Amino acid sequence: MLGRSLVPDQQPQRHSTGITSNADAPDYADQPNGGEPTAAPSASGSTGPTEAGQDGSGRDAGGDKLFGAHATTGSSRLALTFDDGPDPQYTPQVLALLREFDVRATFCVVGENAQNHPDLIQAIVNDGHTLCNHSWQHDVGLGARSADAIRSDLLRTNEAIRAAVPDAPIVWYRQPGGAWTYPVVSVASQLGMTPLHWSVDPSDWDLPGAGKITATVVTQAEPGSVVLLHDAGGNRQGTVDALRRILPDLTARFELEALPTDPT
Repeated sequence: MLGRSLVPDQQPQRHSTGITSNADAPDYADQPNGGEPTAAPSASGSTGPTEAGQDGSGRDAGGDKLFGAHATTGSSRLALTFDDGPDPQYTPQVLALLREFDVRATFCVVGENAQNHPDLIQAIVNDGHTLCNHSWQHDVGLGARSADAIRSDLLRTNEAIRAAVPDAPIVWYRQPGGAWTYPVVSVASQLGMTPLHWSVDPSDWDLPGAGKITATVVTQAEPGSVVLLHDAGGNRQGTVDALRRILPDLTARFELEALPTDPT
């Protein structure tokens, strides 16, 4: 089962990755990196892992943990995760498809979107899905900020979520861009949230089309995979169309789960 100990490794693994720029516009999730990769500093001042492309494009999670972040479920079950929502156009379509196939998933929500669409946060919880904090405004550079700034951002996001669903457990945190640093992992852990990465990334943020999204997910999925998809942050119709093809395949081969909300 998924571990709950989040003490970061003393020697971080190295990966060839690069962080995208922070995007404040509504379409932040489908903006590829336009320049040279930049590194987010760790607490010691050295550079930590960065990624070449929004939310993991062209990179390998490199094992079960990255700076203490879980990249697999730790079991034979597979987890679908949806980032950057909720969105009034695409999140209801995703929820309807998951309901049709009786699948529970994990939604990594952006705080300002949760504040703007509390009804969708309620719908996610009512359907039995797990909520995950994805920062207030999808700040890829959040991990390079002070611990106080990180804590304020994560708490503000949790408050927006709980304004919609007061009793909702929020035990997962996903750093935008997968730009993990020791400070952001440490603060998330102090707030009772386990950092969550992924192991399958079809780069749907880059709008490759439903066919390519489908092919990547169904060919790369294996027991324990955490699949990264998006239900907001840009035009997500390709993701929705792919999901209709993906769900019959995955449900025939795997047991799909919402990541657990029990902190034990």
